[in-house]
Amino acid sequence: MKDLKNMSIKLILDNQSSSGAYIASPNFPIYHFSWLRDGSFIAYAMLLNGQIDSCRKFLKWVHETIKRYKNKVDKIAFKIEKNQNLHTRDFLPARYTLDGIEVKDDWSNFQIDGYGAWLWCLSEYSRITGDKSLILKFQESIFITIDYLKMVWKMPNYDCWEENGNHIHPSTLACIYGGIKGINLSFGGEDLSSLSEEISKFILSNLTEDGRFPKYIGSDSVDSSLLWLSVPFGVVAPDHPVMQKTVLAIEEKLSEKGGGVRRYPEDTYYGGGQWILSTCWLAWYYLKTGKTGRAVQLYEWVKEQSDERGYLPEQVQTSTEDPDFVAEWEKRWGKAANPLLWSHAMYLVLVKELKGCSL
Repeated sequence: MKDLKNMSIKLILDNQSSSGAYIASPNFPIYHFSWLRDGSFIAYAMLLNGQIDSCRKFLKWVHETIKRYKNKVDKIAFKIEKNQNLHTRDFLPARYTLDGIEVKDDWSNFQIDGYGAWLWCLSEYSRITGDKSLILKFQESIFITIDYLKMVWKMPNYDCWEENGNHIHPSTLACIYGGIKGINLSFGGEDLSSLSEEISKFILSNLTEDGRFPKYIGSDSVDSSLLWLSVPFGVVAPDHPVMQKTVLAIEEKLSEKGGGVRRYPEDTYYGGGQWILSTCWLAWYYLKTGKTGRAVQLYEWVKEQSDERGYLPEQVQTSTEDPDFVAEWEKRWGKAANPLLWSHAMYLVLVKELKGCSL
């Protein structure tokens, strides 16, 4: 029987750069970068599982990286003041090299969820450890991030899957809400509660016709990342009627019987299989609602997807939304990412959450 917990911790530590950045996937060249969004969840998982230094190193890496690109935020403020057009490369990027350098390519880089997620992870570090020193040391990068998010949160940008850049995404807004609210409670500086309330009201005023959260504003589709609106970012409580309707749609449209959870119904990336992340998020939600039986079922499925090396992939392709796209993506980028550090991180979150439940 594989010791998947300790193997996951070791895998993440082995693939954390000396800079503090986590590589997204060591065996998938396209993912040889560090995303703030993925990294914040990975750092949080390490924090929960006693790897405090690993979490702290990542947070420091983000702090130094954001300071390095302060000029971008200043330029955006100037352009907005002068009513000048903003271009894609004006914005802070979603991913960096492991040394914290912007990658100047045509990637879908205008994603703001990672900046909210970083603030959330930093506030969780402070709450869980009781160590307020990082909050004090990182004041410069915190203010840069807050100024940035104030300016861009209502702008269309790419979602957590690097898609749909012409839309506004509730799951992205959830990251920003969670980050702003968390840092507001931990920082004790400028009162940001009015901003988090504005974001919350905006999300809740843009539901689907049947009263659930949409994949993006104006869509009637559903997405597994919408679970973030409850867990972990707390825009609404797990038992909120809108959240319950959203989870019901996720179960009906995205869950495989006896298996994992897809990202969204129209997914064709590597065929659109069942994602470890999506499955873990749904299990995490159920642990918060007391439905431990369903949570454990999903957790056991995740464990079964690890291979002989103990690797958890990005997605499982035994059943895909559109099998024709598997070969197309493999021709373009090779086999799907395996391991994915974010998958291992979400498994580690479940391990910790399960320990706190009476099964």
